[in-house]
Amino acid sequence: MAETTRTRSAQETELLERAKRRLPGGVLGTSRYAEDAAFVVKHGKGSKIYDVSGREYIDYVLASGPLILGHAHPAVVAAVRAQIEGGSTYFMVNEPIIQLAEEICRAVPCAEQVRFTSTGSEATFFALRVARTYRQRDKILKFEGGYHGAHDYSMMSSAPRSPKAFPAPVPDSSGIPHALEAEVLIAPFNDLGTVEGIIATHADELAAVIVEPFQRLVPPQPGFLQGLREITRRHGVLLVFDEVVTGFRLAYGGAQQYYGVVPDLAAVGKIVGGGFPLAAVCGSEELMRPFDPAYDGKGDFISQSGTLNGNPIAAVAGLATLSELRKPGAYDTIFATGKRLMAGLGELVQKSGLPAQVVGEPVVFDVLFTDQPVVDYRSVQKADGALAKAFTTELIKRGVVKNTQKMYMSLVHTADDVAKTLEACEHALEALPKKKSQSSRN
Repeated sequence: MAETTRTRSAQETELLERAKRRLPGGVLGTSRYAEDAAFVVKHGKGSKIYDVSGREYIDYVLASGPLILGHAHPAVVAAVRAQIEGGSTYFMVNEPIIQLAEEICRAVPCAEQVRFTSTGSEATFFALRVARTYRQRDKILKFEGGYHGAHDYSMMSSAPRSPKAFPAPVPDSSGIPHALEAEVLIAPFNDLGTVEGIIATHADELAAVIVEPFQRLVPPQPGFLQGLREITRRHGVLLVFDEVVTGFRLAYGGAQQYYGVVPDLAAVGKIVGGGFPLAAVCGSEELMRPFDPAYDGKGDFISQSGTLNGNPIAAVAGLATLSELRKPGAYDTIFATGKRLMAGLGELVQKSGLPAQVVGEPVVFDVLFTDQPVVDYRSVQKADGALAKAFTTELIKRGVVKNTQKMYMSLVHTADDVAKTLEACEHALEALPKKKSQSSRN
């Protein structure tokens, strides 16, 4: 797929300028596309999104993951349309949210009860509050490069520019109280020896270990999660899986089912809301009991409330999404499509002569521009970020959109999408400057 010749319209150019005036950086988050690749989304349908200028893109962002059924899936649209006729939100218990809670508990191995939130950040935050309540300890251990949302505890060493020696954390944002640095320990992903040493040293202070079982793009090495489960259990420290990304994506039971390891607590999000704001903390009845208002004033009560928690529109969208995922062959289809794209990308990067490899699982992966083994955050950081950004920019120009370091697969991506994407990737790789591999420079 050669570079598109379609130009940005005057209307879209004006909108981008207006965004710059009213939105810091002209964006909604922490990343932005190159100036010549920026666009404003008009609408989406299936595996495609369309910008204000009328240009079509094969979408591998999928709203950062929630849209595993693609944009405007008929089942989700119908469920939302029916629900909104009865009101948009109640701030009270409602039938759809009860049904969704029951379905999550049927699917997620560690879940006997759930507490709903509106965002994944809130879900991980309250999962850690549950752990501190149960253990009566304050410290947590997280993994360097692990992203658990935007709250102060999670924004420690999720993307450090200059990492410290383990287990010292590096705040990733201005405005985080310095006092919290003493409450967060950092360990390297996929390194059980270092993890065990840190936990053994600090077990009497630790409430929990929180981990993305599949960390950003890096899969756990064989035995890592099993070893982590054994170590935390031996020391009486709670294990928390952040399954905001992996929940209902790697398998219907999430990473717990896919990798065969059950934590004490889990945070789920993205897919469970079907494209609407919804997430949840999941755990045993014993661990979740402090959320019960009957415990207010008794010492171990966890205060948690939110205007949109349990929103019925998000609940019916989530239920419709999960219903589609339960249909026979749904996960086989997503994995098969992802494997075809991963394999094709692997062949293209090998042929390109660039130091690059495809990393991840068939449902979420990307090209990293390094020929060194990728096992943790520091090895990911050795990849060429400038090439990754240039690759993303070249793909957008050719009608394929993705995050700088992640491609999500959906149930509606087709063989034709894969073929067009590989054609765009081939031309995008050809447009990149060639560099010698890292191993040849050593």
